[in-house]
Amino acid sequence: MQNLNLPEANLKIVIEDGKEKVFDPFRKKYVRLTPEEHVRQTFLAFMTTYLDYPIGLTAVEKLVVVNGLKQRADIVVYDRQMQPHLIVECKAPSVSITMDVFNQALRYNMRLGVRYVVVTNGLQHYCAEIMADGSTAFLREMPRYDC
Repeated sequence: MQNLNLPEANLKIVIEDGKEKVFDPFRKKYVRLTPEEHVRQTFLAFMTTYLDYPIGLTAVEKLVVVNGLKQRADIVVYDRQMQPHLIVECKAPSVSITMDVFNQALRYNMRLGVRYVVVTNGLQHYCAEIMADGSTAFLREMPRYDC
């Protein structure tokens, strides 16, 4: 896998049926190790290890219905009242982070109503705070978990 612009994560990788799989501690199972999954698992490790995001309040591949279409948000973190607090949209390192990627995360937010939206391809990371008036403010760094 490609080196990412994130601290190294101690991922548990096995080979099953000739395919690499990584253990996802959030879903509690092995999943296919694709470039996007590598970004997701490494970013999750960063969030929990360095920013204190709790595993127990984090959902991976959370079903979100937007305009009648079933979609999956890569990462949703809840506050202690079980309200969605932050979403993360992960892409493979080969995928450029464009406004379309950010808009994808914002579409999920139409249903979730989070305070923070993050997009990453493992190389570039952007975090925006959604203000009460609906405007967005890009942050210099991702906030620590504090709710």
